[in-house]
Amino acid sequence: MVDWATRPASAADVEAVAELRAVVLRADLERLGRYDEQRVRRRLRDGFDPAHTRVIEVGGAFAGCVALRPAGDAHWLEHFYLSPHLHGGGIGSAVLRELLDRCDRDGTRVRLNVLRGSAARRLYERHGFTPEKEDAVDVFMVREPAGAALGSRG
Repeated sequence: MVDWATRPASAADVEAVAELRAVVLRADLERLGRYDEQRVRRRLRDGFDPAHTRVIEVGGAFAGCVALRPAGDAHWLEHFYLSPHLHGGGIGSAVLRELLDRCDRDGTRVRLNVLRGSAARRLYERHGFTPEKEDAVDVFMVREPAGAALGSRG
């Protein structure tokens, strides 16, 4: 695996993240009949919050991002995108493991949604996420903090 690091996001990162989102989600959105070149970028811009977002860098260059937003009884894992040429190299797993370790230490449940049929679902399942519900487009998943007693958080 190549060396990677994260840094806090800034408002200046929004366009790079919006473009990466369009690239990463295109095949799944097209398969679901939901791809719109403008909407895919606009939805990111509308929901981008640098305060809860980390930019992933490889060799000092932009390679992706991930957000962990507090909300109610959990944190939402959002906008987790990695440049396609880096998929399968272990960076996504390492970034996710780092975030989840922090949530485990804090005793925090994590939720996310992933597009139906997306290969990313397997990554999330390997890290302990289980489906809660799904609709025609998304699968909503949850992960209890490691060490939490079953039924104690809900």
